[in-house]
Amino acid sequence: MPKISRSRPPALGLDFGTTNSVAAIADPDRPGEVIPVAFPDVAERHLVFRTALDFWVEGMREGRRTLVEAGPWAIAHFIESPEGSRFLQSFKTFAASPSFRSTNVHGRSYKFEDLLATFLDKFATHAAPEVSPLPRRLICGRPVTFAGAAPDPKLAETRYDAAFARAGYDEVAYVHEPVAAAFWFARGLTRDATVLVADFGGGTSDFSLVRFTVGADGVRAEPLAQTGVGIAGDGFDYRIIDKVISPHLGKGGRYKSFGKWLDLPAHYWADFARWNRLAVMKSGETLRELGRLAAAAEDPTGLERLIEVIEEDLGYPLYRAVSGVKTALSSAEEARLVFRHHDIVIEETVRRADFETWIADDLAKISAACDEAIARAGVGEGEIDRVFLTGGTSFVPAVRRLFETRFGAERLETGDQLLSIAYGLALIGAEDDPSRWTVREADGAAA
Repeated sequence: MPKISRSRPPALGLDFGTTNSVAAIADPDRPGEVIPVAFPDVAERHLVFRTALDFWVEGMREGRRTLVEAGPWAIAHFIESPEGSRFLQSFKTFAASPSFRSTNVHGRSYKFEDLLATFLDKFATHAAPEVSPLPRRLICGRPVTFAGAAPDPKLAETRYDAAFARAGYDEVAYVHEPVAAAFWFARGLTRDATVLVADFGGGTSDFSLVRFTVGADGVRAEPLAQTGVGIAGDGFDYRIIDKVISPHLGKGGRYKSFGKWLDLPAHYWADFARWNRLAVMKSGETLRELGRLAAAAEDPTGLERLIEVIEEDLGYPLYRAVSGVKTALSSAEEARLVFRHHDIVIEETVRRADFETWIADDLAKISAACDEAIARAGVGEGEIDRVFLTGGTSFVPAVRRLFETRFGAERLETGDQLLSIAYGLALIGAEDDPSRWTVREADGAAA
């Protein structure tokens, strides 16, 4: 791998994702060249760094200390020593949430910016020696629309700024994720084209329309419109958990209160089915409430299992079971979901037809967000020359079919589904004037 030139400041493109994070470096002195940030492990070099944290405590009394790992190392530690671990995943979903103030981890309160700063520190620590230290000039991707019921993008930006400052980044700019993907895609264009980029991540589905003009001096771009919706891979996981897992863990049951049978409060299972909320349900108050409900439940077994899953931080093995089924359904008509832990045994066959029925409303909202992007751009569907699908959720057959039906398979392109955004961000950072691509919530548009 070539060494990075230091004659001019290089740019670090960071795709901080809900499920995975990826980074790349571009040097202005080497136009068009991108160096991926690798994370060498004993067995392999990771290009994709799982967006996860694992906290645990070592020592007793005066010598007690909390340790933390991130990415593949967090997963490895949790699998090896699950007892006493606090495993957090999909915490990016809290970025724009005003209701999320902090979460308690082994006696310490962590705000979102604390979690992100901790993650960034481990991210940099594990980067390969040939790209270390990472550049201090950062171009970070951000969704067009943040995930959550009532997201506050300005709050998210403030939290990002605080975390990046603590991590030592001297200069930080933000670019909409689908715009970065479009920038990477445009490298291969040989003629003018209007391109729709659809970026499907873990927390959001974002769309960008860009008009590219190919000339003697290279490819020029004109951003036309961007839209997004807070529905993507995690939302699809939610449907599987809600329909397949939660009924085994007490959902739909009843409890007795003052001599009357009442439905168990549904909000516990709504939180449980979301990876970010599951990670913070391990609080004394929540567990006490669930314990009281179990004591009064018509059938306490399901609630007792739910409490066990929360107390023992089984979010990651649950994620693996659900993600495995979703992946299998990309190529098979049905798949077996298996989740076991002690006396908890869940084995169900999930049919692709059922899964697509469960996510039908989500697909409709994704389609509506695409409609909005096209309407804002003021172009007709026939004027769109290419449709570039990126992000892990683009592998879901129902998602791809949505765009094949609308635009025709011949206009669809995919590639580097997990890497394209980071590469595009790095290239934008190496531009003579990257500010035309950046965005700040202060003005709500390209800076």
